[in-house]
Amino acid sequence: MGGEAGSAAALGSEGRVKSLGLVFEDESKGCYSSGEIVAGHVLLEAAEPVALRALRLEAHGRATAAWGPSAGAAAPASAAEVEYLNVRLRLREPPAGEGILLLQPGKHEFPFSFQLPSEPLVTSFTGKYGSIQYCVRAVLERPRAPDQSVRREIQVLSHMDVNTPALLTPVLKTQEKMVGCWFFTSGPVSLSVKIERKGYCNGEAIPIYAEIENCSSRLIVPKAAIFQTQTYLASGNTKTVRHMVANVRGNHIASGSTDVWNGKMLKIPPVTPSILDCCIIRVDYSLAVYIHIPGAKKLMLELPLVIGTVPYNGFGSRNASVASQFSMDMSWLTQILPEQPEAPPNYADVVSEEEFSRHGPPCPQPPSHEGEACCPMFACIQEFRFQPPPLYSEVDPHPANTEGSQPVSFIL
Repeated sequence: MGGEAGSAAALGSEGRVKSLGLVFEDESKGCYSSGEIVAGHVLLEAAEPVALRALRLEAHGRATAAWGPSAGAAAPASAAEVEYLNVRLRLREPPAGEGILLLQPGKHEFPFSFQLPSEPLVTSFTGKYGSIQYCVRAVLERPRAPDQSVRREIQVLSHMDVNTPALLTPVLKTQEKMVGCWFFTSGPVSLSVKIERKGYCNGEAIPIYAEIENCSSRLIVPKAAIFQTQTYLASGNTKTVRHMVANVRGNHIASGSTDVWNGKMLKIPPVTPSILDCCIIRVDYSLAVYIHIPGAKKLMLELPLVIGTVPYNGFGSRNASVASQFSMDMSWLTQILPEQPEAPPNYADVVSEEEFSRHGPPCPQPPSHEGEACCPMFACIQEFRFQPPPLYSEVDPHPANTEGSQPVSFIL
């Protein structure tokens, strides 16, 4: 029992409780999401009869951000907290009217189950100045000893689909920088960068399209990197932490030369997905393409990124392709319609005389009612299968009451 995940040695009086543990029903489950069931067992091993007031289960989830004026400060100067989960369950308690429940020596299992809130939960995260944590805690209340508890943390993942229209939009930026000091300028360095969409997932490679033109007299080196920016808000103050999570280097570009990145790949490493729905902790990403220019400030373009959890399915590009084909196929609408409609071809022109005589018997007489019950329906269908259509005529052979009727013309 001592090897169970989350187990802890119980230090109650007289050594009555040997161990207290907490295990989940699916220990291999890495993350939970909104609306899912969290289930498991509280394991208790008693060496002697154990008196308890209650065995309860608590589940908490909260975001906290805090920092002090210095490392040795007793209390943080800025602090904030937001609660996302608060569940309390009674797993075992004395019968009504009795204040104490006696557990016999041996091993005991107490199952538990609760559902996470259906509204979106914020993704678990731990940073320099704060964290977003979810945990499950079992507490053993005893009458003549301190409460004993065991705690397990669970990971929560808020799903973010990168296939939304806002995240499928291409991002493009262009910038130019003059190189030199005072009036001794050597020429501009221009940079244009584009990515096909804004949303990506862990493990994907971002194809970067860029054009770098070096009209200066310096040798320049283009680079690209993914930056993570953590923003903490507490007590009206803000803390920001920024660091690079991946990068790639381009070739040297000599003076008067141009280099083109036609889909240069930069792979996204395993990182925390973007956190955009917490009011005190935010995690953003950006793709930066920058150029180191000797003797001058570097030229940098930053394009916003969103790291999601539901990967790109490619439907956006296929739908766009289908839409473009559809617009091309509909070009016949722009053609001029003829002034007079052309009559359809005669039946004899499209069906040979031999085939007509073989499949086209004369129009059958209406059957008598005597044999109607035994005539199969399929035979009736076959008789009309190869009948010619009525002759085309611009004059209605069965006009309605023409008295007082006015001619009607259709303009096409």
